[in-house]
Amino acid sequence: MTDTAPSREAALFLQLVLGLQQASMIGLGKLMSPMSGKIERNLESAKNTIDTLAAIESRTRGNLEPDEQRVLTQVLTELRMNYVDEVKKGN
Repeated sequence: MTDTAPSREAALFLQLVLGLQQASMIGLGKLMSPMSGKIERNLESAKNTIDTLAAIESRTRGNLEPDEQRVLTQVLTELRMNYVDEVKKGN
């Protein structure tokens, strides 16, 4: 393994973050639900997932590689902006 190749732990961490991002995007109604095959908004679910990512960010602060921190920050920023947009739309 080279120094530039991500470790298995880093890859698994990023997979977790991106999986939670996808779950939140489904809750925001931005992606089709794989269970129903439909676009379904569930803002409470999306908010809970965003809060989970925020907790991960808080609990791992100072312990992430720069790329891991960058991805986590970008994901949270994107999800928070989309959440605000969806709340403004209302039902």
